[in-house]
Amino acid sequence: MLARAGLDRGAKGAAVMLMLAANAPDMDIVAGLTGALSYLDVHRGYTHALPFAPLAALVPLLAVKLITRTQITLGAYLGCLVAVLSHLLLDWTNVYGIRLLLPFSSKWFHLDSTDIVDPVILLILLSALAAPALVALVSSEIGSRKVGGPKRGWAWFALLTLTAYDAGRWVAHERALSVIDAHEYMGKPALKVYAFPARFSLFDWRGVVYGDGFVYELPVDLSKDLNAEAGQFSYPSGPSPDLDAARMTRPFQAFERFNQVPFWRLSPVVDAVKVELIDLRFGSPAHPGFEAVANVEHDGRVADARFTFGDPR
Repeated sequence: MLARAGLDRGAKGAAVMLMLAANAPDMDIVAGLTGALSYLDVHRGYTHALPFAPLAALVPLLAVKLITRTQITLGAYLGCLVAVLSHLLLDWTNVYGIRLLLPFSSKWFHLDSTDIVDPVILLILLSALAAPALVALVSSEIGSRKVGGPKRGWAWFALLTLTAYDAGRWVAHERALSVIDAHEYMGKPALKVYAFPARFSLFDWRGVVYGDGFVYELPVDLSKDLNAEAGQFSYPSGPSPDLDAARMTRPFQAFERFNQVPFWRLSPVVDAVKVELIDLRFGSPAHPGFEAVANVEHDGRVADARFTFGDPR
């Protein structure tokens, strides 16, 4: 869509170059070849950081030049940089987040307004991609002069619609947070609140409330008054030697660096204590998604420790 909107400037290979640039930050997915934990450590790291965006923009530029022998221009490079930045912008809006300030800061930035995969965004872009071909087909069927379809107009329509949609999701997210925070839980104000998106809906959100010694999950429907009694309480485990032992393992250390909404749970199993660390962005205590799990024996040794992406809700 960026290419069709005018960033390609009619240059040879520019559209391919821009498509590669818009996906260039995800070159870090190769870390997944060595396992889920390596992927968790690397993904949305340096290749997604603002200081490295100028370098990421060079990769598709050089790749297309190598194949097509086209001349590299400042305009082509700036177009690739815009495409890279569009990737970072979209990643910033969703619940997974992005480490924009590496290597100066490892802080995760996430607006929590869109899901990791948002079908509406894909539908907007795919519709604008198919529309010109459909217009050309209809024109030929009714005997009109054959045209290629108004690609630039549809591209601008897609980009503006996408911007409006993401802005609407952000406004709805902020509204959900304020609605959740306006209530008391167990007779006290919330210590911290989160709202996570539901696919296909601007109105439905999953609220997570941190209180004194508890976590409360509740559905939020912005088209109705909040029913603060419709949720479910969970009680995280406090500090313990078993928890400390699990935290010394690599899976837990890597997951703690990533986890933005943690929930710890300890439960006895045969000859050991099961330690779980759950990220409530991607699941709940009843149905964990992303989680680290360890079995700590009674003498304090960690029998095994692992991380899994699970089946996030």
